[in-house]
Amino acid sequence: MAASRGRPLLGSRATEMLLVVLFLLGSSSCCSAAAAGEGVLRQVVAGRSVGGDGGGNFFEPFNVTYDHRAVLIGGKRRMLVSAGLHYPRATPEMWPRLIAKCKEGGADVIETYVFWNGHEPAKGQYYFEERFDLVKFAKLVAAEGLFLFLRIGPYACAEWNFGGFPVWLRDIPGIEFRTDNEPFKAEMQTLVTKVVTLMKEEKLYSWQGGPIILQQIENEYGNIQGNFGQAGKRYMLWAAQMAIGLDTGIPWVMCRQTDAPEEIIDTCNAFYCDGFKPNSYNKPTIWTEDWDGWYADWGGALPHRPAEDSAFAVARFYQRGGSLQNYYMYFGGTNFARTAGGPLQITSYDYDAPIDEYGILRQPKWGHLKDLHAAIKLCEPALIAVDGSPQYIKLGSMQEAHVYSTGEVHTNGSMAGNAQICSAFLANIDEQKYASVWIFGKSYSLPPWSVSILPDCENVAFNTARIGAQTSVFTVESGSPSRSSRHKPSTFSLTAGGPYLSSTWWTSKETIGTWGGNNFAVQGILEHLNVTKDISDYLWYTTRVNISDADVAFWSSKGILPSLTIDKVRDVARVFVNGKLAGSQVGHWVSLKQSIQLVEGINELTLLSEIVGLQNYGAFLEKDGAGFRGQVKLTGLSDGDIDLTNSLWTYQVGLKGEFSMIYAPEKQGCAAWRHMQNDTVQPFTWYKTMFNAPKGADPVAIDLGSMGKGQAWVNGHLIGRYWSLVAPKSGCSSSCYYPGAYSESKCQSNCGMPTQNWYHIPREWLQESDNLLVLFEETGGDPSQISLEAHYAKTVCSRISENYYPPLSAWSHLSSGRASVNTATPEVHLQCDDGHVISEITFASYGTPSGGCLNFSKGNCHASSTLDLVIEACVGNNKCAISVSNDVFGDPCRGVLKDLAVEAKCSPPSVIKEPRDEM
Repeated sequence: MAASRGRPLLGSRATEMLLVVLFLLGSSSCCSAAAAGEGVLRQVVAGRSVGGDGGGNFFEPFNVTYDHRAVLIGGKRRMLVSAGLHYPRATPEMWPRLIAKCKEGGADVIETYVFWNGHEPAKGQYYFEERFDLVKFAKLVAAEGLFLFLRIGPYACAEWNFGGFPVWLRDIPGIEFRTDNEPFKAEMQTLVTKVVTLMKEEKLYSWQGGPIILQQIENEYGNIQGNFGQAGKRYMLWAAQMAIGLDTGIPWVMCRQTDAPEEIIDTCNAFYCDGFKPNSYNKPTIWTEDWDGWYADWGGALPHRPAEDSAFAVARFYQRGGSLQNYYMYFGGTNFARTAGGPLQITSYDYDAPIDEYGILRQPKWGHLKDLHAAIKLCEPALIAVDGSPQYIKLGSMQEAHVYSTGEVHTNGSMAGNAQICSAFLANIDEQKYASVWIFGKSYSLPPWSVSILPDCENVAFNTARIGAQTSVFTVESGSPSRSSRHKPSTFSLTAGGPYLSSTWWTSKETIGTWGGNNFAVQGILEHLNVTKDISDYLWYTTRVNISDADVAFWSSKGILPSLTIDKVRDVARVFVNGKLAGSQVGHWVSLKQSIQLVEGINELTLLSEIVGLQNYGAFLEKDGAGFRGQVKLTGLSDGDIDLTNSLWTYQVGLKGEFSMIYAPEKQGCAAWRHMQNDTVQPFTWYKTMFNAPKGADPVAIDLGSMGKGQAWVNGHLIGRYWSLVAPKSGCSSSCYYPGAYSESKCQSNCGMPTQNWYHIPREWLQESDNLLVLFEETGGDPSQISLEAHYAKTVCSRISENYYPPLSAWSHLSSGRASVNTATPEVHLQCDDGHVISEITFASYGTPSGGCLNFSKGNCHASSTLDLVIEACVGNNKCAISVSNDVFGDPCRGVLKDLAVEAKCSPPSVIKEPRDEM
């Protein structure tokens, strides 16, 4: 229970709410927001208008049901791959490209949560526009011919602020979240009904010709249900029946809910779900969250999940009876504005996903998983044909095969010439050793911790540990050093030049403590959210303390200073004495003890409580609160401590510049800006500059690594919080050994560096020139070192052996449904981002090259024609494919297994370079 909730001093929380209302009504004219609506995208696909009203269907109407084996689409079993993509974590302009890249990567389904606090920011006031235009998003999914898995919740978790709950919800009298509580159930039902009704009105369910095939009620409730006893069980059953009663005509799921009722499919969320089975034989095996990466917290390292292990987990899932798997996330995106969850989650939600935060393909993960999906689709006729269990063959102590076929298969003999549909998965779960296994009359070599997929029970189409996809190196890598740390000037200078954003900056000082007529004073410490309603991260608490000459003499004689102590604070607390910052504390309900310098007479003591994302996971979220708990004391005085807890405190919500909207282009007159001088870098200061956008259409990243902590706006858009909090120096390694069970701490990077330096500015928020950047800086920094980069893959490379598998494009299905492969040589595939071409080949060798991307070198065996042939095939093109064969390059060393290694630069089409002389 929050310490100040229901404090007798105020009589009720309603009094605190009234104070906030009075505060909001008292806002100055400079704080009024100018409404700005985005243009509505209209794109007619199959007779349906994507952006508004329109007749026709995206699909021929179809029913969605399920049996024990799979989801049935139009009465047919399907093996489905789903891509997690949260619509508010990208701009609407990004959605079509992102959805198309999901489809290109092999996804059948797009999955998203529904974000309650985005759609109902005030009780009864709904918002489905701009980044929260769920209808437009759903129609764009359908326009690509993909299905939609809508996880309504409406609790999302998702590392999203307050788990998706609107903060006003906690102010409803008598409410308790996610239990058998009538006020909560009423609001939840209202929101879920609103979303379902909207989807029906827009004809977005499958039986209406729309894309929605699955939906979810609640979210990972089984993790916390035990906290509520029998009331939790009753609530879960109520939620299930409420959802079913909405008559959506498609299945509902509950994830991590082992006691889900028979009418609801219980599903798995984990790094691995190959051992999961639903609680009834009548339900298919569904993996709602395949954690292909992990999120990051301020001050932590960056997690990475190897592509080989991610592919291994997915292959094992389908091998052992899975039917639908969803990547959480396939595109993570950005926690724009103040949407990041808590405690202390960063603005980037990159998640090490196959598509990075900016919408660029992360290679080799995206390409490796694309190949996996193609291999699984080749097996789909066999996978859906088996009604019971597949044939299981023990191949060794840690090796096994699962064979899916339309009939009994004699696994000791060759499958050549066999007309029946047959696919096999061969697994080696040994973490250290290669294994050679015998099946189908031949030997197969399996790397450690890998699965080989044989769509025809004879030829290997894919192995999870052997990557054939290219590697891409970005201009801005996730976790790459700040430019300011790589080129640190010896002294602060405003003549930045070079790569830096601007040498002309203006500043405006933020007022410490009370700044407007809308402050109020009460006795006692109020709970942060009860006052702010989360309209700002910031809440000022100010009181006055009278210090006697005896106290000053006592401190002087003892050589000590008094201290301010607070029992518990979250997430950031700052202490000011007479307008000057004395110190800070960071943490989640941690104690604060700060030495302070007081003078004789009246001293103004100001506390600043800062939120860095509201708690998004766990039971009793409504009771977590924010701000300060327990006693606030002044210690070390001559005659004992002073308890300030029940003193008269003056409260001010937010920053003066924030509520005057001095970040907006049209509100620049609301602040007294002055040119910044070399010695004016101070805490609690607003900075602004004008800048030109990088040329081209690539996504844009801004390097704020030279700054401390604050928020950043571009042309009035809040791109998010920034913070140069440094990760521990230990816990990272230069390489990651993929075999073995993955956890978020296994493969980390960025140790000893700020968790996030680079921040996404959507290209849609920029104009060619005269862009306004406004920063609110809390701790001090050097804005002259801020820089911009266009974000794209600058280098692409690949290394493929002549004994690698034929390209997946060489496979096809015969009329019988059996998979078949044409004899084909392996290929190196290289591709630049959209709008870029291969401008230069920086390395090419067919023979025995060594090393990897950015570190290739020729071996003793090298075909001299390699470079010329690769240049001819690739330079000037967006993509190219080169066969790895003696027929192409000649045989430079007979009897030796050869590789083709290529490294290339990607550039805008105008930049084409001649080959390097030294090659």
